[in-house]
Amino acid sequence: MRLPRTDRERLLLVLALAVTVTVFTATVPLLRGWFDLRVYYGTVDTWVHHGGRIYDYRVPGTAYGFTYPPFAAVSMLPMALLGLRAAITAALLLNLAALGAVVWMLAGPVLRRYGWYGWALTGCALALFEPVRDTVSFGQVNLVLLALVLTDAWLLTTGRARWAGIGIGLAAAIKLTPALFIGLLLLAGRRRAAGVATAVAGAATALAAWVAPDASRFYWSEALWDTGRIGKAAYVSNQSLQGVLARLAAPGEPSRAVWLVVVLVVLGVWVWRARRAVAVGDWWAAFALTGLTACLVSPITWVHHLVWLLPSFAVLLRGGHARLAGVLYAVLCTSVVWLWFDDASGVDGFVGGSAYVWVTFGLLLWLPVDDAGQTRFTPPIRSASDTAPAPSTAAPTIVQVSGHPGPLSDVTVAATGTGTRTGASGPAGDTGRAATSEPTGSTRPAASNPQSSSERASS
Repeated sequence: MRLPRTDRERLLLVLALAVTVTVFTATVPLLRGWFDLRVYYGTVDTWVHHGGRIYDYRVPGTAYGFTYPPFAAVSMLPMALLGLRAAITAALLLNLAALGAVVWMLAGPVLRRYGWYGWALTGCALALFEPVRDTVSFGQVNLVLLALVLTDAWLLTTGRARWAGIGIGLAAAIKLTPALFIGLLLLAGRRRAAGVATAVAGAATALAAWVAPDASRFYWSEALWDTGRIGKAAYVSNQSLQGVLARLAAPGEPSRAVWLVVVLVVLGVWVWRARRAVAVGDWWAAFALTGLTACLVSPITWVHHLVWLLPSFAVLLRGGHARLAGVLYAVLCTSVVWLWFDDASGVDGFVGGSAYVWVTFGLLLWLPVDDAGQTRFTPPIRSASDTAPAPSTAAPTIVQVSGHPGPLSDVTVAATGTGTRTGASGPAGDTGRAATSEPTGSTRPAASNPQSSSERASS
């Protein structure tokens, strides 16, 4: 098959892909009907306009309510000025902006090189990625949190480390899981950034306590520890380690001791791999490994939480593992885990019903770390100097990772949104350089309730 070489052929390919994506998203996945956004909106509207309490609200006809820390509700207060339709529009635009920021930070220089074509192919690819499409159609906050956290990774790789920590702190105050990234900063010896993140999270939490003292008192003393508010751990959408253990133990309860041992082992693997990544200055791999670990050790990791895997795909592509990235991407586009919606028992249920867990765990073990410390996703530099004699020792050295891509590489890089890169690890020194739950649908025919009536979950 001949690859498109002209703008007209590229435009026809993009249009064909856009039609395919539209048909796929309209027929294969169950659209989520902005359910989680309706939880957020109803909570804020009841709180502000009707004198209700944040953690008492339930979506009419369901048992689903607000489960995030109080600062999340405070940050959503602008929705009180909008109608539901306007809030949905705002949430859609915010998610698209956050996704654009994530892609730009992970692969911006390469996509600029390929212009509209690269951005269009990347957009089509991401629209098929189940965690992304679920986040958007639920009206979830995952992409916004990912963008906040990756902003700190970008700051650390571009010599702006004095501002690092703000994004992680805000994300941790909105949802607890991103607090693991503070641990990454401590592992890396970035005490200042870790202090900034902790201070920002603390200040945001204190602000919420001032704005909503009763809600804050209830959340930290009761709601946080009430696992019944979160949802059933055995539900197939829970693609965390606890989800695997819960499905194995169903209909009983999984052993908390076994889960804690497994979590400690996974955290040990994360410490080992993350320390190696930061030792060579590969911040993107370090952040990717931390996102993977957060998904594994969180008691509840719904499918849409797996947007935290996006940095791992960028790292795979950067390291020249495009085929592996393609296979894993395909798995995460299939909604395969929903085949075991009714019964995840047996060997097939253990393997297939937790397929996304195995993808996440495999990436934690084998995600490549750039030993050369080349952390930036920039296109290769091609000029007359490429064939010139080696620079003198007084001149800065440019490490050429690979040659100029041919036509096949052009399409591959544009479609995946990453490519080769140059440069060395960022300078050293600070001055130089989650448990919640959401109702989740399946690929089964649409139902009036986006989740099985036998399952409990909330946003």
